[in-house]
Amino acid sequence: MRFLAGFCALALAACAPVERPNAAVDASPPVEVWLTLPDQSALLAQQAPLAWQPGTVAGAITVDPAQLFQEMVGYGAAITDASAWLIQRRMTPEQRDALLADLFGPQGIGFSFTRVTIGASDFSRTHYSYDDRPKGERDPELAHFSIAPARAEVLPTVRAARAINPALAVMVSPWSAPGWMKTTDSLVKGTLRDDAYRPFAAYLRRTVQDFAAEIGPIDYLSIQNEPDFEPENYPGMRLSPAQRARAIALLGPELERAGLRTRILDWDHNWDLPEQPLGVLADAAAARHVAGVAWHCYKGDVPAQSVVRDKHPDKDVFFTECSGGEWSKAWPDSWAWTMRNLVIGAPRHWARGVLMWNLALDEKYGPHLGGCDNCRGVVTIDSNTGAVTRNVEYYAFGHASRFVARGARRIASDTRPGGIETVAFHNPDGTRVLLAFNAGAQAETVTVQADGGHFAYTLAPNAAATFRWRGAR
Repeated sequence: MRFLAGFCALALAACAPVERPNAAVDASPPVEVWLTLPDQSALLAQQAPLAWQPGTVAGAITVDPAQLFQEMVGYGAAITDASAWLIQRRMTPEQRDALLADLFGPQGIGFSFTRVTIGASDFSRTHYSYDDRPKGERDPELAHFSIAPARAEVLPTVRAARAINPALAVMVSPWSAPGWMKTTDSLVKGTLRDDAYRPFAAYLRRTVQDFAAEIGPIDYLSIQNEPDFEPENYPGMRLSPAQRARAIALLGPELERAGLRTRILDWDHNWDLPEQPLGVLADAAAARHVAGVAWHCYKGDVPAQSVVRDKHPDKDVFFTECSGGEWSKAWPDSWAWTMRNLVIGAPRHWARGVLMWNLALDEKYGPHLGGCDNCRGVVTIDSNTGAVTRNVEYYAFGHASRFVARGARRIASDTRPGGIETVAFHNPDGTRVLLAFNAGAQAETVTVQADGGHFAYTLAPNAAATFRWRGAR
């Protein structure tokens, strides 16, 4: 009880700006503030604005817009088969419109990046590709190719999201090549047959073309989700660095001949094996077609992104999958981890885009067929009523996605691992954004200096605040 009383006192302190009696108040526009507290008494809630104080302060966190880093694509989550089915089949039109406006619109959290599966994943109601054939039958000319399964729910959902946010970037990833292209003659397990590399490249190019005809440009393509893993009970395919290099060397020219500007990303797997993408980038024939490296969170640590980027500064970095789930308590465990490693950590280690896994799942963590049985969506949709629950990942990502526009540049900001951790951006409209998270065990007053002035704010332990102000004071 004493702990709760103390924590509530800190929470109240976090909600109010620090006042400095007798300080001269700068006439510049104030600093806007949004706050989330781990006791959920404030959830991405706008607070009273802060006035600028003149001059600088020793020991303050410095935001330096003169130091420019990567250009941002943005934050978001994957529109999986499960997510799209729930949105299209388990919500009324009014519920659907409201949810998509909340997730992708400027008055909501403004997601500007999404990922779509090519064929089925574990979060599909059936397992399929876009060219399934009976066992023993092959289709090297792709005579039976069709994206019809994606037209049912996925593409309409992406199209609706893009109507709300025309700047929405789309990435696509296959979980498996069609079974007839693989050594198992199955979507489950196996690798590409030696005679299937050209058909596979054509299959991916056809998918990009047909998707683009329905929803607009496909910005990014990874050639295989998690290529160092063969799932037991849902589509997957193992591809070594040498195999991926061979496939990319064929796919790049295939896309170019078709006049497609879709950029190829390698790896699309965990932080623990940076030698895998380094192996592909060591192949000159493949490397010229690789725009960047994509990462997942399930093993290893986020600094691996910088390990590869430092060796290949001409290649982009993307973070493309992590799932919350019931293996970790949402508040404060998942909240703190997600804020530190994904929302702040991934862009500090060069990520241009940051994605969660399922945009939406139902109250039973599905629908799914195989794979994870307790994964959590960014939101939960009640499959009976269509009611929406916003989960911890919604608020964590919203602290960035709502304020960091596509085309923003990351700028320098001091960060103190285990204390006040930060990431900062300069938006195309001239606003600056600083996201600060208190990873320490005690409340701390954060003093920020930028543009010739400073402001201060008290953050409770595990609290996050987004600050936004107009630059060039």
